[in-house]
Amino acid sequence: MKVIIVKPFTQPYTTEIKGDLESMQAIVGGYIQAIYPFDDEVALVCNEEGKINGLMPNRFLLNRNNGICDYICGDFFLCYAPCESENFESLPDNLIDKYIAKFSAKGARI
Repeated sequence: MKVIIVKPFTQPYTTEIKGDLESMQAIVGGYIQAIYPFDDEVALVCNEEGKINGLMPNRFLLNRNNGICDYICGDFFLCYAPCESENFESLPDNLIDKYIAKFSAKGARI
């Protein structure tokens, strides 16, 4: 499964993962949580306990008015999730390009 990995203070990059629970947990360093903050069918998969475990802050989540409504701690990845399901799939190339650009700028925010 082709995903984008986003780590604190680094440029995002694409990689292939197996797509099983163990490989996803290895990326985020614990239990996974999927959230759907985008208009596209893209899941942001992060560590469910990232904040309470003191993981490094990574990116802000913004509301539609560009106000900060939350933030993500620790490494996360982006994958395709049709209809906000937890049946994750490879990101198509057009979404890879879009989300690499979105997270490549210094101080990128969601």
